[in-house]
Amino acid sequence: MIALLEPLFQGEWAPLGETLDCAPRPPDGAVKVADLLTQPELLADILARHARRWRSTEMRAVASAWSLSYLWALLPPVVAAASVLQHGFPVDPARMWLSLDEDGEPLRFHILDEGHPWPGTDAATRFAPLVWTHLLPLVTALNRQARVPAKILWGNAARHIESVLDEALILTGQAPHIAEDLAHLLHCPSWPGHARNPLQGVQRQVIHIDKGQTERITLHQQCCLYYLLPDEGYCGACPLAPQYRKLKDAAPPE
Repeated sequence: MIALLEPLFQGEWAPLGETLDCAPRPPDGAVKVADLLTQPELLADILARHARRWRSTEMRAVASAWSLSYLWALLPPVVAAASVLQHGFPVDPARMWLSLDEDGEPLRFHILDEGHPWPGTDAATRFAPLVWTHLLPLVTALNRQARVPAKILWGNAARHIESVLDEALILTGQAPHIAEDLAHLLHCPSWPGHARNPLQGVQRQVIHIDKGQTERITLHQQCCLYYLLPDEGYCGACPLAPQYRKLKDAAPPE
């Protein structure tokens, strides 16, 4: 694990700190991310391998599932460093490589240097390289290759970012600057220099009552299409799950 990340990734979260590696050269067999996002035949081959793993020809669902794995390898170390430590790892696709298994499953990203600290900068500055230089080309490439809607892919990114920053808030005792990052990334409709913030979306909240106990459930922005894959179903916070369609919407918290 990169030494900078060790204090942040302890216990059950430790494996997520291992998904970003820094060394003078990428390992043999790693794919440059820029090639992955600009060479349609390369991405098509990887998604075809992933489709065989899922035994599915529904490429929208396959691409969405692949993106969730890709993003879960990329986002925890990058987002935690950017928010908690205010440190920017290099996320330009031309400066990152990706190791995949034989089924095309993303395993680990590789960088050649550790980037630089960004103390005192706002969320828009620290996260712009990730959102506009890396995530936007990723969404564009998967949309063109598999016709998976861009809003689903951005929703996949948003749910992972939320998980990382929620854990970071717990780790830091609700540090105000992390709460500000979360608000900007997921709840602010606009982004400086851009017409809109693609990570922002509406999350429906419903009230579930079981044996007299009331529970407020926040659903994901978008369904990730997992239910279209063989032997899979709706996740516990899917906005399309039948069990939530009849539930009463929760009133906004005071």
